[in-house]
Amino acid sequence: MSGLLRRYTELPYVLDCLRTKQLTLLSPKTWDDKNDSFYVEAYAKAKNLSAVYVLCLTEADETYHHWKVFSSGSSGVCIVFKKEALITWAKPIDGMRLASVKYRTRKQCRDAPPVLEDLPFLKRYAFGDEREFRLFAAPSVTAPGPLKLRLPLSTIDRIMLNPWLPKSVADQVKATIKELEGCKSLKVYRSTLVDNEDWKKFAAVGA
Repeated sequence: MSGLLRRYTELPYVLDCLRTKQLTLLSPKTWDDKNDSFYVEAYAKAKNLSAVYVLCLTEADETYHHWKVFSSGSSGVCIVFKKEALITWAKPIDGMRLASVKYRTRKQCRDAPPVLEDLPFLKRYAFGDEREFRLFAAPSVTAPGPLKLRLPLSTIDRIMLNPWLPKSVADQVKATIKELEGCKSLKVYRSTLVDNEDWKKFAAVGA
């Protein structure tokens, strides 16, 4: 099992996280997958929770699928967290639950209906490639807007810039990130997923 968790997002949100030293959890009401948000909201209603907030990460290694679906375009960025460090930080937070998402078919749910406590961490089988790990918070005290939690930067392993960003621009983004308070030693890389010189060398068959 990988010791890392990845959060694919956009550059403005990464800069906000690094500058404010806060991690933002959002309401699931705006999710594209209405089946997923319905399950979370059903759990909240059954538990009489005034508000719930979620952060979706992945336990999968870097994939083309994740970049294209969750961070496509020039502003796509991936925050790579140290899994154990993030869990250790998050566990004591009021109303926090952390778990890997389980993926089930409709037949599996008919044969063995899910229990209430599973609903915030259950998705349809077709989404299984996401390999999602979820932070789910239902704090006792809520306020309008997203939930912002003070984040130690030591939980971050590195920042990955998307592979389609021109190298010259990537260098400037790296410099900008490292100028932020507490980020000088933070590892920042441009992904080489779609253009890797070391990979190309293997094509030199018989050379």
